Amino acid sequence: MRRPAKNPPIARRSAKPRPPAARAPAAKSYHHGDLRRVLIEAAMQLVGEGGPEAVSVREAARRAGVSPGAPFRHFPSRDALMHAVAEEAQRRFRAEIETALADAPSGDPLGRFRCLGIAYLRWAMKNPTHFEIISSRRFFDHDRSAGVSSDNAELIGLTERTLAEAFSAGQLAARDLKQVQIAGRALVYGFARMHIDGHLPRWGVVEAEAEQMAADIVDLFIAGIARPAAKA
Repeated sequence: MRRPAKNPPIARRSAKPRPPAARAPAAKSYHHGDLRRVLIEAAMQLVGEGGPEAVSVREAARRAGVSPGAPFRHFPSRDALMHAVAEEAQRRFRAEIETALADAPSGDPLGRFRCLGIAYLRWAMKNPTHFEIISSRRFFDHDRSAGVSSDNAELIGLTERTLAEAFSAGQLAARDLKQVQIAGRALVYGFARMHIDGHLPRWGVVEAEAEQMAADIVDLFIAGIARPAAKA
């Protein structure tokens, strides 16, 4: 009796090589110095969007793309982060004024004061929440922030020196230099606060007119303190 033929062995298909598994994107890493900078920038954005109250170390970490605990190597508390934000805001404020003074007339102290005052107001109006941090003591202890205090003192000194030079050059009609210096400070600070606190519309100044109005009041102040030109 003939035995049934055995089924031929099934040929094994050669397994196709599997494509290499896609690598997960590498986690974004920062050097220590970079992380500090990125956290400050994230906090600056938070201030710009929601005011100083919107800043938290955890939210800055989230925006920077790092774990909630990572920032504490650089900023152990919210106050420490706010100090850094204030120092950065003050640095930008000062840079705005220095850029304006670079183009100011060298032999005209009152002209330089005009450039300084308009730059002060322009930055304050474009960055109201950042200006509020460096001009108010409600958000952190200014006395413990050497960088902010030093920069602020230098800007005050620059204003005082500029008006003192105008006084020495005979450009001022006023006899009391200290009064002029304080009045100049009060003018720019007061207008900036009116803008931040939303008072200008009550005085008939819409947002689109605010920057021109700022320049106009600086010019009005200068006209009030300047010595009239001698008649020919």
